[in-house]
Amino acid sequence: MKIEEEIRSKFEALLKRAPKTMGDILGLKYLVVSRDEMKASMPVSENTIQPMGILHGGASVALAETLASVGAWLNLRDEQSAAVGLEINANHIRPVPMGNKVIGTARPLHRGSKTQVWEIRIETEEGKLVSISRCTLAVIKM
Repeated sequence: MKIEEEIRSKFEALLKRAPKTMGDILGLKYLVVSRDEMKASMPVSENTIQPMGILHGGASVALAETLASVGAWLNLRDEQSAAVGLEINANHIRPVPMGNKVIGTARPLHRGSKTQVWEIRIETEEGKLVSISRCTLAVIKM
């Protein structure tokens, strides 16, 4: 996994907060962790398909919001704040059958003191677009 040294301890502390999350159930594997880019893979498996045997749009949205939320949180300077999903939209472009893997890449479009906006592209391992999302996150006090 590629991770900036300055945020390694912050990311590891976040993972320890909740040892079992939706990302674990979906099989997310973080590939890049930084303030400017988040990337993770997700298998198209029995945990992420719809009855037709293809990637469920809800699983794609869960991957997208997870990447945006963690990336937004890494950009917060105040330890008493959190970044939480306010709105997400997704366009599902291509079906992906069971037995494959998708890669989600999230990048910030706006990092403000009250909101952040991230764009998330989900692609096949071959780089074909599967889904594109935009997630708005609210910065709140905990």
